[in-house]
Amino acid sequence: MKFTKLLKNGIIDENPVLVQVIGMCPTLGVTTSAINGLGMGLSTTAVLICSNIVISLMRKFIPSKIRIPAFIVVIATFVTMVGMLLKAYIPALDDALGLFIPLIVVNCLILARAESFASKNTSIKSAVDGIGMGLGFTLALTALGVVREILGNGTLFGLSLFGAYYQPALLFILPPGAFLSLGFLLAGFNKLKNKKA
Repeated sequence: MKFTKLLKNGIIDENPVLVQVIGMCPTLGVTTSAINGLGMGLSTTAVLICSNIVISLMRKFIPSKIRIPAFIVVIATFVTMVGMLLKAYIPALDDALGLFIPLIVVNCLILARAESFASKNTSIKSAVDGIGMGLGFTLALTALGVVREILGNGTLFGLSLFGAYYQPALLFILPPGAFLSLGFLLAGFNKLKNKKA
């Protein structure tokens, strides 16, 4: 499989959020702003790439009976590292993402890629798969965060777009707004994807 096809697969063809509809806890929970979506997506991408590489390198040494617990230990190691880096260098983002950073350990996207791809392919292919899936996840979370932040606050990355006269639709910052925004994003993405097919 060519590397460009692997990247396209993660970003468009099998986008974790917009096609497979997995990893919904952080997708709906942290996307109240574009910066939160971007931060969560990049954190998940870093864990995904690193864990895919390590799991791929260890795939012949991990007995099949303990592969899932072994995958979780590898993933938890990288999640801990990402969490510590966020606390040290970007504490505001760490506070905003809160509990969702440790929950990356059990994110079904990362476990699914470990089981279905990294445990069966070379480390280079696994790294490219991690990049593609991570970028797809990041783009989807950022897009959802952009929609919710603009409609719910009238801002984009914290900058005011419409001035003091804008009346924000606070619904979009609340959980029902996350579901509505995601539904419209899914519908729009699938319409564009089917048009090109």
